Amino acid sequence: MNKNKQALQVAALRNGTVIDHIPAEKLFTVVSLLGLEHMENNITIGFNLESKKLGTKGIIKIADKFFCDEEINRISVVAPHVKLNIIRDYEVIEKKEVYMPDDLKGIVKCANPKCITNNEPMATLFHVTDKENCVLKCHYCEKEQRKEEIVIL
Repeated sequence: MNKNKQALQVAALRNGTVIDHIPAEKLFTVVSLLGLEHMENNITIGFNLESKKLGTKGIIKIADKFFCDEEINRISVVAPHVKLNIIRDYEVIEKKEVYMPDDLKGIVKCANPKCITNNEPMATLFHVTDKENCVLKCHYCEKEQRKEEIVIL
């Protein structure tokens, strides 16, 4: 497929955000984490698109939406190296790479059934102790969780 035809797979965006390089298997988790199913904005989702880096990838284009850091931090738990492109008047004005923050609040469920966050109405808080391997430590009970054990709220 030539580049012009490939570019036509996903429509251009006048203003908004493009979330690119999402691992294909994580695309719908990212949609859910950002609550995109509840938005009224024009949203284009590309699934299983060719990627030199990932093999296949997902891409999300959201018209007239610009995310705050807290919203983007939610993505980092499941897709830590996605790229964000901020678009204004059809031009990319800013490119960002998503990085896992030092702390995650209200995003991950604690695996310890005795943790106060599982028994009282309060937000979870985890400290990221190893960003490369996605190891989290509960602020309240100090239980560590690895990437494979994480349950998203």
